[in-house]
Amino acid sequence: MEERKETLGTNAQPEHSRESDDALNMEESLAYAPVGDARPGEILQGRVVHISNDGVLVDVGAKSEGIVHLRDLSHRRIDRPEEVVKLGDQISVYVIGYEGEEGVLKLSKRRADEQVAWERLEEALKTGDVLNSQVVEVVKGGLVVDVGLRGFIPASLIAQGYVNDLAPFLGQTVRVKVVELDRGKRRAILSRKQVVEEEGRAKQEEVWAKVGEGSVQEGTVKSLTDFGAFIDLGGVDGLLHISEMSWSRIQHPSELLEVGQTLRVKVLRMDRERGKISLGLRQVTGNPWDTVGERFVPGRIYAGRVVRLASFGVFVELEPGVDGLVHISQLAEFRVNQPGDVVSVGDQVAVKVLAVEPERKRISLSKREADAEGGFDAIMPEQAPTDDRDAEADAQGRMSAYHAGDWDDEEFPS
Repeated sequence: MEERKETLGTNAQPEHSRESDDALNMEESLAYAPVGDARPGEILQGRVVHISNDGVLVDVGAKSEGIVHLRDLSHRRIDRPEEVVKLGDQISVYVIGYEGEEGVLKLSKRRADEQVAWERLEEALKTGDVLNSQVVEVVKGGLVVDVGLRGFIPASLIAQGYVNDLAPFLGQTVRVKVVELDRGKRRAILSRKQVVEEEGRAKQEEVWAKVGEGSVQEGTVKSLTDFGAFIDLGGVDGLLHISEMSWSRIQHPSELLEVGQTLRVKVLRMDRERGKISLGLRQVTGNPWDTVGERFVPGRIYAGRVVRLASFGVFVELEPGVDGLVHISQLAEFRVNQPGDVVSVGDQVAVKVLAVEPERKRISLSKREADAEGGFDAIMPEQAPTDDRDAEADAQGRMSAYHAGDWDDEEFPS
């Protein structure tokens, strides 16, 4: 027999001729193979000694060699034995029985693998262990995974929410738990959703344990809404309300943030019972009013942009989050009946600082005096306007910077 195998190994015939001979040689080898003590139902260890297109020959000792047909090599769909084994591999095989007049030993690697897999799955069902499995097929209603045998994850057990497209899971290795087994029906039902939920709860506990009110955390923008943004803190979502994003008012969170962006936020409030965390972004950057007196000095002229008109005057943005009031009496040298007769929202104007009250978030301004002293020409170089954006578009996007405190017209008699 050894001499015959050596002859097969050195055969120089064309490929198609060698493949035909391989099949004939395998059957010939089995016909002369001595039958040992192998009994149906046993699992034996053997070595792959020959490979052909339709199966492999396995030496299981005791002078016995058996055949493993292609369909019995794996529970997966394969086209060639080499997808599963190679010459010389040590493998486990299940003894199916004997076939043919010569009593050829018929073996199955698939059944041996599945028997081990069933035992592992039964143990995992008892203990709740998590298994790693590769998605090998996407079928109607769910995913077929490899857990040593063909397991099934129903679509309802794939994720916490509805999954519209299952195709991206193909080829992925997913973590699953066993939820139902039936050997007789060869059914193994698995759940990825259960693992995701349990891991999510564990992450939440970890976040709740380390996050405290007043702490600054790093998070990722998960989604945007009209009223704010949800920030992923590493397993727990917190709400960053639009009012806590900037010291300037903004119309929509998308003006400042985008999904996937990483940022540092301050934890303002925590409600463990309701599972809610309130976050702030502007608190991390600091309140511009705390140092406004260092940047805007009474008596100096600065550039600003008109952001709001009122019956008693005009609000001018000096910088994001800092607005000042030009009372109607300080708009022009002549008597002004309506602020709109002199300026419009979005206009860039030169204004003189009359008074700064940081604690009240108020700055009093005068356009009249600034114009009398030279207007923009009187602005210090570092305060000169550099932004030439379209006034109308800017007015729509930045009109929100209104932070002028409790102004009223009684304090500025006309």
